Amino acid sequence: MKCKEPSQKNQKSTGVAQAVPSTEQLTQPNRDRSAWLKGPAFPCEMIPQNVARPWRLVLLGAPGVGKGTQAQLLTQQLGACHLSTGDIFRTAKSLGESERSPAMSAAMDYMRRGDLVPDATVLQVLRERVNCLRCRGGFLLDGFPRTVAQAEALQAALQEQNVALDAVLDFELPIDEVVARLSGRRTCEACKAVYHVTGLPPKKQGVCDQCGGSLVQREDDRPESVRVRMEVYEKSTAPLTDFYRRLGVLVPIRAQSTPEATLALTMGALRSRG
Repeated sequence: MKCKEPSQKNQKSTGVAQAVPSTEQLTQPNRDRSAWLKGPAFPCEMIPQNVARPWRLVLLGAPGVGKGTQAQLLTQQLGACHLSTGDIFRTAKSLGESERSPAMSAAMDYMRRGDLVPDATVLQVLRERVNCLRCRGGFLLDGFPRTVAQAEALQAALQEQNVALDAVLDFELPIDEVVARLSGRRTCEACKAVYHVTGLPPKKQGVCDQCGGSLVQREDDRPESVRVRMEVYEKSTAPLTDFYRRLGVLVPIRAQSTPEATLALTMGALRSRG
């Protein structure tokens, strides 16, 4: 789907729409993000025009808080592009060698070995796409930055483009609630469909509705594994949240019981920032 201008209906002068989309609307295709996903040699087919308020946001949040769903809802609500570094690396796998930039090829080499992609390579990938930071529709940056060094590099890149972050949305949830969310997930061994024992149960316990396969709990969804992941996440992101708190752009968002409720809280926080 091509980038589209957000509707001017139901908007105030801040450019923040008032209507809250439902999760059913998430079935709509994603906007065209060719320049982000594939690099500057593949420009987006349509550039947003006349957006009342282009929001430039960074999204943070531990596994299980619903950050991915909020990214989709906010993309629809604000008209901004969802710029995920994970999507870049996933797209790189489907590109031919001649279509990949040197930075993307280097990232693929690390991933094939099972290694983390180092900061220097991630930053090269971002610099190739620096024009996306000036998109007239704004952006939701997801998966980057992950470290203070990356955050400092992002600040420098934004300054070079003469744009600034409006907010860093930090979606929060108590660890016990995260454990309950993730430990209740069940995944089909055959088709990989995902269920939840209370939130989205299958029609027949332990059996996938789609293919009849067996539903299992992934090892990293076990309560003890979730707690370890949360401890690692909190330790690794504490310096990052401190960095953005000092800049005055960190906006903590308490994840609510439904995606719509969390979105409403987020939109209220954005409206308060003007």
